[in-house]
Amino acid sequence: MNTLLKPFYAVVPLSLEELFAEELKKLGIEKFRLEKGGCWFGAEMSQMMQVNLWTRYASRILLKVTEGPYRTEEDIYKLAKSFRWEQYFTPENTFKIELSSRRSPLKSVAFAALRVKDAVCDYFRETDGQRPDVEKHDPDIRIYVHLTDKNCIIYLDTSGESLFKRGWREAKGEAPLKENLAAGLLGLAGWTPDTPLQDPFCGSGTIIIEAATIACNMAPGLNRRFGFERFRGFDSTAWQRIKKEARMAVNFDVPVNLAGSDISTLIVDRAQKNAVLAGISQWVNEGKVRFTACDAREVQPSSETPGLIVTNPPYGEQSNPKSASVASMMKNMADNLKRNFAGWTVWMLTSDRELPRQMRLKESKKIVFFNGPLECRFFRFAMTAGSNRKEDVSQKEASSDL
Repeated sequence: MNTLLKPFYAVVPLSLEELFAEELKKLGIEKFRLEKGGCWFGAEMSQMMQVNLWTRYASRILLKVTEGPYRTEEDIYKLAKSFRWEQYFTPENTFKIELSSRRSPLKSVAFAALRVKDAVCDYFRETDGQRPDVEKHDPDIRIYVHLTDKNCIIYLDTSGESLFKRGWREAKGEAPLKENLAAGLLGLAGWTPDTPLQDPFCGSGTIIIEAATIACNMAPGLNRRFGFERFRGFDSTAWQRIKKEARMAVNFDVPVNLAGSDISTLIVDRAQKNAVLAGISQWVNEGKVRFTACDAREVQPSSETPGLIVTNPPYGEQSNPKSASVASMMKNMADNLKRNFAGWTVWMLTSDRELPRQMRLKESKKIVFFNGPLECRFFRFAMTAGSNRKEDVSQKEASSDL
């Protein structure tokens, strides 16, 4: 392997691993190995910066710094103390330890994390005569430790805050969908910028805003900072060049039709503000991105050309006690879709596996998808005029429960 390549591990939401692999390929990264919930890849430090900047799907990019077998906490201490930490930070930097484990035989993983902290502090005390401070809330350096049943792997976090935080969200609706999950829904649905897109339960606007940034080729990390910027030896010149290239790649001249709606004018206003904060105010002013107040049961197509609906409807009872139950509402919405959205393809994310039955629609595909801790289904429905007739054999064969 190229000696310039370093080992990285990307934490990726379940079902989005293949989409992340496509991102790596576009960035010219060829050495990678997918696994459930993540991806190992080899890259230069400059490529790592690009992955952090451009990934729409990953949650975090970790740099593996050392690995070794262990049986006790002292083995972990020795492993952590043997690494040359001054390569990446100094005693002037603050740090934080986070630890995860799978089938670890240790009685207390919290004590193991404490021993890693001790090892880092002892290393600097012995080599520099001073120790770095621990900072729980906003550390300069985040050290991740993962314990398997036999091995201890130690990483440095290159991302800082989780990558779903694009740096634009200020106004949140109820239970907002994370940005990388919204991008994942669009990717799984096969949406492309030349297809009209509509979200009748837009909430704080996440799906529509993510679609807009995809369409104009805006790097999702363009408005935020990253953990690697605090690394010792950070190449700021290369980073400024990478960001400049990303800014120059943004293109607002492409034709798009993106429409979001929600029943609350307050929520719609929040979505509008988020769109401006995300840097797509030009498209809002031009009407290419639109947010309107509308009941999902009465929504009308945003385009004469059939397009795609990708949405995340409410999962439980609506907040208004006088309103109909969600099941009843979704049935009424489905009736409206049958009447007015012939030729459209509808994708809905829900934790309620009974949604197709409630809507009296037959899904043509369903994908297991996790929205935080909730195991959900991402259902696909193909709309036909007046009814939801069964699709042809080829579409039936495409139906799967991944």
